[in-house]
Amino acid sequence: MAEARVLLLLSGRRVPAGFAQSLCGRLGTGHGHGPWPTHCGLERGRLVLSDKPFPGVSALLPLQRPPFCPFAALNQQSRVGVALPGNRGVDLAVAVLLQSSDRKVLLTRRTRTLKVSPNLWVPPGGQVEPEEELLDGGLRELREESGLCLPHGQFSWVPLGLWESAYPPRLSWGFPTCHHLVLYLLVISPESQQQLQARIQPNPHEVSAFAWLKPGVAAAVAATESTESGTETLSSLPQDLPPSVPAVELENGEARPLALPTTTLLRTTPTTTEDKERVSTGTKFALGLWLQYLARCK
Repeated sequence: MAEARVLLLLSGRRVPAGFAQSLCGRLGTGHGHGPWPTHCGLERGRLVLSDKPFPGVSALLPLQRPPFCPFAALNQQSRVGVALPGNRGVDLAVAVLLQSSDRKVLLTRRTRTLKVSPNLWVPPGGQVEPEEELLDGGLRELREESGLCLPHGQFSWVPLGLWESAYPPRLSWGFPTCHHLVLYLLVISPESQQQLQARIQPNPHEVSAFAWLKPGVAAAVAATESTESGTETLSSLPQDLPPSVPAVELENGEARPLALPTTTLLRTTPTTTEDKERVSTGTKFALGLWLQYLARCK
């Protein structure tokens, strides 16, 4: 196994997180999908996780997985005929939820040509480089995907939570080939949405559109989730929810306005391999944590 990026502290020993086993299953109760309060050591290029406090811990963050997590399903059933990598660990990714001074957050739509999670609305993010500070990795991904450069000292930030991600996201799509732990960081800029948007230069190889969500729309998006069986659950939506959200779409290298239907943002993960445009389940988790943060800051 290459140098482990995600480590579990079990019985006083640091153990690499294995590809084939659910992190939540080892750190949580083994049942349900969380969230579980997790003690987290933020180190250069890696994370150390424990269900108990340990020396050097720098954060207590919620850890969650989707209710249809394929690793959880595999842990609960026979693995006869299942060939999952035994010499791989869990990859570490950082996603930046960028908040403007007027309390909007940036989401980007991944291009259809990407092999992993195409056509999904997510915050800018990606895998952390070896020996890279986690915040630096998030800012680098933000710059590479959106063109936005945020100099140190001109923003504030706080870790929001941890999400266990698999691709494909459901066993009905096929056995997982990717296993990530995503650290969501809230980065708060003193610039307005309009000021930030004037500087955005999306990478067309990774981003096909971008939009800014207000708290009201974010609350509606965060309230939708897919259950293990594929049925939708939806809390009551605000009556003033707009029919569409202003967005910008890239077409043949040109940016054009897009009225993004709000119903698109409310879609849940399908049970088949259809790459429907939607907000990722992990992003909904992160939006919910952002709204909790805003409520605490009032």
